Amino acid sequence: MNETMTMVDTQVPAMAAFDGVDIANVDRKLRAISDFQGLVRSQFKENLDFGVVPGSKKLSMLKPGAEKVIMLLGMTSMFVKEATRDYDNGFVQYDFTCHLYKNGIEVTQGVGTANSKEPKYIKQDVYGIDNTILKMAKKRALVDAALLVGSLSDIFTADVEDMEDLQGNRAGDYKQQATDTSGCISQAQAKRMFAISHGSAEIVQQAMAKHGYKDGQKSTEVQKIHYEDICKDIEQIVNGG
Repeated sequence: MNETMTMVDTQVPAMAAFDGVDIANVDRKLRAISDFQGLVRSQFKENLDFGVVPGSKKLSMLKPGAEKVIMLLGMTSMFVKEATRDYDNGFVQYDFTCHLYKNGIEVTQGVGTANSKEPKYIKQDVYGIDNTILKMAKKRALVDAALLVGSLSDIFTADVEDMEDLQGNRAGDYKQQATDTSGCISQAQAKRMFAISHGSAEIVQQAMAKHGYKDGQKSTEVQKIHYEDICKDIEQIVNGG
């Protein structure tokens, strides 16, 4: 007996997804996300909470930064591990899922994996790097979860301190090095911003706000990594842009 199944394609207008949505509540949530992102931008420290990917301006969330995000949001974490160990063939892999909870309710998950065939591990003895690979996978899951729960993916990429740039330099090698983009700007740089704004503190504050700084924050609290972009924004505001 042959049966014929007829598929009915029900078209639902795209705008139907917004039916019943409390726009005011959405607006409050978006503002809360923006405020949290601003806090992270202004208070997290380069080379501790985040790093700059070698050869680019892209920011990478590091483990201490991920831990702070989870703590600030009042989350607790639980890790689930899966392991593949084939020592005879020199292969190990760990897969972690990081579950984040608030008040006992799961909010989101992050995933991370690492294995002995990655370029930085492939020439090493698998017995000696087993624990290193385990920790790397767990850290990647933690960072993935932190980026998701903090809505920070538009600011940071995943933790790439263990990756290499095109010249073979490991990003982690840059972690403890002071660079010319580390820390806050100098008094001279702060004065330059005011000079560009023709002495207008309001314009300086307006430009700083675009990069997540709170109204009333001192110009000397600007991170060096944001300095040039803020100067350009000041120039655009002065020129009516």
